[in-house]
Amino acid sequence: MTNALLDTVVEAARTAGARLITRQPTTRPQGMDALMTTLRANDDAVSAVLRPALTAVLPGSGWNTDEHGEGPMPDGDWWVVDPMGGNINAVHGMPDWNIGVSLVRDGRPVLAVLHAPVAGETFTAIAGGGAFLNGTPISVAATTGLGAALVGTGQAQPSRDAATSQRAGAAIATMMQHTLYVRASVPVGHQLTQVAAGRMDAHWQFENLRSHIAPVLIVREAGGIVTDLDGKPWTITSRGYVAAAPGVHASALALLQAVR
Repeated sequence: MTNALLDTVVEAARTAGARLITRQPTTRPQGMDALMTTLRANDDAVSAVLRPALTAVLPGSGWNTDEHGEGPMPDGDWWVVDPMGGNINAVHGMPDWNIGVSLVRDGRPVLAVLHAPVAGETFTAIAGGGAFLNGTPISVAATTGLGAALVGTGQAQPSRDAATSQRAGAAIATMMQHTLYVRASVPVGHQLTQVAAGRMDAHWQFENLRSHIAPVLIVREAGGIVTDLDGKPWTITSRGYVAAAPGVHASALALLQAVR
């Protein structure tokens, strides 16, 4: 893995982000049909920039934009792209959205870029090489207890399933009793990069989707601990995860195991 490859991904993500900023509506789409049309158009605009650039720089690589996909992936090199994490925020005029790209090689994430255009922040990581924000090394927080911890979760994908909602609510209520503050918001990638940068202390999900691969790698490379809900090391096939600073991971995992 080379820095030149990473530089290409960063440049493409920033180009796509600049294009998206000019596309954002000044008023909210009215009705579900208009909303879905706008969401798809945003995703397509990003893919139109990223796909030719990334597949050209790594000939023979595969392409996957199924942000809600999960489970194992075929061998070889695969670009796994979340064209617009927090798309719903963008079309409602909010600034917290991003573009996420990971390179998965033979089932393992080896490169990650998450670019937040409005904030002007680009998070990057190469497996084994540390994590960076706009080129400066970052690391997770030194927090040692949940009592002073800022933690979070969010809807990995839309769901009105009663059991899913109740489990999510129970986890948030439990965390509210033991932590300083709980955030429940999207995009997931935004929260994970805040953990990597030491701004938040933990993030959890009961789902592990392909759109999370890039920011999870960034957390790990920033010194965070990421495990599944059984405490085993995270992989792209894990069912759920806890990504946290070392000083709070065990405590957060124990609380979530009680409500999963």
